[in-house]
Amino acid sequence: MALDRKIRYGMVGGGPGAFIGDIHRSAAALDGEMALVAGAFSSDPEKSRRQGRALHLNPDRVYDTYEQMAAREADRPDGIDVVSIVTPNVLHHDVACAFIEKGIHVVCDKPMTTTRADAEVLCRRVEEHDVIFALTHNYAGYPLVKQARALVDQGRLGALRKVVVEYPQGWLNRRLEAEGDKQAAWRTDPETAGAGALADIGTHAEHLVRYVTGLRLERLCADVGTVVEGRAVDDDASILARFEGGVRGLLHCSQVSTGEENNLRLRVYGTEAGLDWRQEDPHRLRLLTDLHGDRPQQVYTHGRASLADSVQPFLRTPQGHPEGFIEAFANIYRPVARTLAARKAGDDPPDWADDYPTVQDGARGVHFVETALESSRRQAWVDASYTPPGA
Repeated sequence: MALDRKIRYGMVGGGPGAFIGDIHRSAAALDGEMALVAGAFSSDPEKSRRQGRALHLNPDRVYDTYEQMAAREADRPDGIDVVSIVTPNVLHHDVACAFIEKGIHVVCDKPMTTTRADAEVLCRRVEEHDVIFALTHNYAGYPLVKQARALVDQGRLGALRKVVVEYPQGWLNRRLEAEGDKQAAWRTDPETAGAGALADIGTHAEHLVRYVTGLRLERLCADVGTVVEGRAVDDDASILARFEGGVRGLLHCSQVSTGEENNLRLRVYGTEAGLDWRQEDPHRLRLLTDLHGDRPQQVYTHGRASLADSVQPFLRTPQGHPEGFIEAFANIYRPVARTLAARKAGDDPPDWADDYPTVQDGARGVHFVETALESSRRQAWVDASYTPPGA
């Protein structure tokens, strides 16, 4: 039995001029399964109301605070099913708790929290209240990333040996935070962001490795630093890693790599083959074959029926029509919407609808940040193993 309405969602954050709020709204709307009906878009009530008017929302459902929103929406017979949290990092924990306590499901931007203690609180509360919690590590939403995961699961790479993941950006190669740039200001403020490049993009790199390979970190040795003079958070990190099974790894993230745009790249090498994927060319995945063998290299492209069955539900356009950043975000929202609709209709969700990053993924990401910072302070290898509550 299908649900006879769209999934209703609200948003906290994403007010006037907020880049990521527009991305989330576009992604949630893409499949026509969700409708934005409420919001507390800014800590400034007037800005929140202005955004509500721009989005043509009922003024009664545009709130001055997220606490007010959680309480009133929980009491409405037509209240929201899920909230999308797109605030600065420091607010994620408190906002999520307010809605979880009301039994409202959560989609949260990353990093999930600024401390591991807060992340573990969320893990426990999600379990206690039996709510869905999805984290928008959107790069896991790209179909060819899902194909990479399928190739690893199928054993096409053989036994894994080495992982290399890099995420260089150049937009913070000077102190934009001192020049009035709003995005730079909060992302480089330890009070609102926690860590810097490690939290902002390093968590994406760490999650991408874990999503594709299934490997858990065991130990790491990090060199984390601040390159731009006067900046209050890290803006560059190089990390040696050891994963389970003796797999070696190298993770590099930087926001001071002049000229780089968003060059996230993952390479995984096994005994039989390797793979190579780049976010700036996301609809191609290279399967690298042994130089001493007779098998040619393969290039997987978007939209083909030859992609794994687990990839097919996340394809939207035919081959030759590449999908991009917003579609990858939408591939987090789509399984959440399908799971919620099935729950409310009393049905079982489709098998693929559990393919989204969870609250435990969020806790692992925060643990990774704290462990890397500890390693860098000590200038030593440290234990990076971790099992979050509920995992």
